[in-house]
Amino acid sequence: MLPPILVTLALGLWGMRRQNSMWGDEAVTYEVAHRSASQIWHTIQHVDLVHGVYYLFMHVLFAGWEGGLLTLRLPSVVAMSLAAGGIALLGQRLAGPRAGLLAGLAFPLIPLVQQYAQEGRSYAIVCALVTWSSYLLLQAADRSTRRWWAGYAVLLWVAAMFHEFAVLVVPAHGIALLLSGRPRALIRAWATAAGCAVAGLLPLIVLSRRQAGQVAWIGWPDALQLLGLTAMALAGLWCARHQIRARELSRLSALALPVLLLPGLLLLAAAVVRPLFVDRYVLYCAIGFALLLGAELDRRWGSRPSPRWTAWVALAAVLVPLVPVSVYLRTPQSRHDNATAVGHAVRQAAHPGDGLLFVPARHRVWTSAHPQDTQGLTDLALAQDPASSDTLSGVELPAQDIPTRMRAFSRIVVVHDPADERPDHDARELAKSSTLRDYFQVCGRTIDVTGAHITDYCLNR
Repeated sequence: MLPPILVTLALGLWGMRRQNSMWGDEAVTYEVAHRSASQIWHTIQHVDLVHGVYYLFMHVLFAGWEGGLLTLRLPSVVAMSLAAGGIALLGQRLAGPRAGLLAGLAFPLIPLVQQYAQEGRSYAIVCALVTWSSYLLLQAADRSTRRWWAGYAVLLWVAAMFHEFAVLVVPAHGIALLLSGRPRALIRAWATAAGCAVAGLLPLIVLSRRQAGQVAWIGWPDALQLLGLTAMALAGLWCARHQIRARELSRLSALALPVLLLPGLLLLAAAVVRPLFVDRYVLYCAIGFALLLGAELDRRWGSRPSPRWTAWVALAAVLVPLVPVSVYLRTPQSRHDNATAVGHAVRQAAHPGDGLLFVPARHRVWTSAHPQDTQGLTDLALAQDPASSDTLSGVELPAQDIPTRMRAFSRIVVVHDPADERPDHDARELAKSSTLRDYFQVCGRTIDVTGAHITDYCLNR
C-alpha cells in the first residue's frame, strides 16, 4: 500500500494551489463551510442537500485550521491517497502482490484522478469510501460474519451521504458477487447489508428530489467527459479481453468490470428521463480501470522474458504523454472558471461607489469566497445576501424593481458569461440585459478571465 499512497500524495501536493486559483464550485464549498453549523443546516434544507455532510465536514476542518486553499484541498489529496492504497490492497487480494502494486501506482496517473485529487469538493472522498467499501465487501464475502457486513453497509452509507450517486456502486457490487460464483446465502447477506445502506439513504434521496432544479444546468453528456470515461471503459475491456472471450472472469475482473462500467451506464440511462451525466459523479469508476490495468501489466510482466530496455520504453510511452496533461491540470485554465480571477478583475475594474451586477445571478458565488474584492460596491439586484437567505447566490429583487435600481448608478461593473454561453431567460436576467442595452453603454475595457467577462458600463446621458 505504501508506494501508491506516497506517489498519489506527491502528485496531489504538486501544484495543489493552482496558482492560487479557485473555481466556482470550490468557492461555494469555501463560503458555505465558513457559515455556522446552524446556518449550514438551514441552507441545505433549501439547496445543495446532497453536499450537506461534506459542508459540515469542511466546516469542522476550517474551524480547526484556517489554512485557505490548503484546508480546502488537502482532504481530497489525502482521500485519493487512501483510495490508491485501498486499490493496491484489492489488487493484492484478488490477483497477487505485483498486480496490486501496479494497480495502485496506475491509479494516481489517471488524469481524472489527478484533477479531482486537487479539488475542494466531495468526489475524492467518495472515491476513497467506495474503494474501502469494496474491500469490506470482499472481507465480508470471504468471512461471512455480521461484523464485516455491518462495516460494509455503514461505509457504503457514509459514501452515499457524501454524495448520493455513490449508491450506483451497489448494483455493481451485486453483479460482482454473481460473476464470481458466490453461493446464494452470501448473495442474500449482501442484499440485506446493501438494503440497509440504501434504506438509510432514503430520506436524503426523497428530500433531495425537491431540489432537483439545481441540476437543471446538466444537458446531454459533455462530449469530452463522455470520451474520457469511454476511453477508460474500452481500455478496461481490452485488459480483460481474453477472459471475456473465454467467459471465465478472474476474481479481479468480476469486481473491476462492473465497478468500471455499470455506474456510468446507469447515469447515462437516466438521461432518458433527466440528463444527469457528469464524469465526477462516477469518478470511482477509475477504481475498476486501475485494477484491470494493474492485472494486465502483471500478466504481461510475467508472461515471457523480454529485454530490460523494452520495459523502460513502454513506461516512457505511457508517462511522457501524461506530463503535459498533468501540468495543464495544475493551471487555472484547466477548470471551467476561475472565481479568484473574477474577484481580482472586479477590484481592478471598479471605482468606489460603483454598482455591481451579476448576469446571471448564480455567478455571485464567484466573489463569495473573498468578499473583500467587492467591498465598497453596491450589488444592485441583491435583496438578501446568501448567508442570511440560506442560499448560495442570495435572493434578488423582483424583476420590475431591478431597472430602477440600475439607473440610479452612473457606473456599473457587470460580471457575466463569455459570449458563447447560452443566456438565461429568467425575468430578472432579461430585465438586467434589457436595461443595460437601452440605458447603458460600455465605457471601459472588458477583462477576460477563465469562464467570465467583467465589463464597465456607464449610464447614457
